[in-house]
Amino acid sequence: MRMQSGKVAIVTGASSGIGKATAEAMARAGFTVFGTSRRAIDTGPKQVTMLVCDVTNDTSVNELVSEVLSRTGRIDVLVNNAGLGLFGGAEESSITQAKSLFEVNFFGLVRMTNAVMPSMRKNGGGHIVNISSVLGFLPAPYSAHYGATKHAVEGYSESLDHETRAFGVRVTLIEPAFTKSSFDQAALKPDTMLKEYDDARAGMDKLVQQAMTIGDPPEVVADTVVMAATAARPRRRYPAGKAARQVSFARRFVPAGLFDKSLRKQFGLPV
Repeated sequence: MRMQSGKVAIVTGASSGIGKATAEAMARAGFTVFGTSRRAIDTGPKQVTMLVCDVTNDTSVNELVSEVLSRTGRIDVLVNNAGLGLFGGAEESSITQAKSLFEVNFFGLVRMTNAVMPSMRKNGGGHIVNISSVLGFLPAPYSAHYGATKHAVEGYSESLDHETRAFGVRVTLIEPAFTKSSFDQAALKPDTMLKEYDDARAGMDKLVQQAMTIGDPPEVVADTVVMAATAARPRRRYPAGKAARQVSFARRFVPAGLFDKSLRKQFGLPV
């Protein structure tokens, strides 16, 4: 890792979990870091300037970027971390709820990216780091809408990276597996719960809670972000943590039928 003295980074959703750990790790790496949260907080990440920003609101996003540029004159790295979870049967969520999830997880990321790109192009370089998930390449049961947002992030990021390299701007995906945080507690609940999914939903909740207890600490993801952000030649994808690397490998090389059987067994579904 090379120290990044003088470089400026924005980390969205930095009040807790992966975002907080990432903001602190970026600061230790020498970046001047601005973290964001939807509401003002009393205590935030160490050595990080916290600003209020709602990634679902154009005005809020543009005001944030203008504020950072007025203070520093540049933005070198944007870490799009702000996001929400949603677990349950696909038909248990209304179109309105699905849209609200996309508004944060996908369109919020697009808003932030559009807002920083003019400055990055003007400065002749920059790096956009998008926090995805193993569910961005691995569709899993009872996570259809959340997985769809992360699949959208993956497709968008790959296309964007091809477009922005001409301006010296790279786009990287970070793909964590389960990470110890309050993510599951803050996740949305389906807004049209059906009794037919009660057992499956309870099983999913139990599985997620168990996975969270043995998951990677958020610092593992944060260190992966810093590695990508400071790389001379960043890769397009970085699985974050041992479990994510194993799943990524299996998804590519294990026969589809065998992988499907293993996944259904893990979720307690008939094979």
